[in-house]
Amino acid sequence: MIEVRKITEEEIIQKGIRNWPVWEKEISRFPYTYDEEEWCYFLEGEVVIETATGNYTLVPGDFVVFKNGLSCTWDIKQPVRKHYNFL
Repeated sequence: MIEVRKITEEEIIQKGIRNWPVWEKEISRFPYTYDEEEWCYFLEGEVVIETATGNYTLVPGDFVVFKNGLSCTWDIKQPVRKHYNFL
């Protein structure tokens, strides 16, 4: 229920990512459940997303899709800045 990949500058432009809002969060740990799909592009930081099926470490340059219905725990290891867009 998580897709993680690197994307090209061309994809960043095509998706309009730099026009998306920016979310920032300090080092912390919290549960979260997605009630809609979220696309995000990590600018800074490091976070481990803990899910029932495994953990995902996210770092700058990662493009991530969090699927609707995903329940997870965010474990922010280094302060995060990311562009995000709910679909």
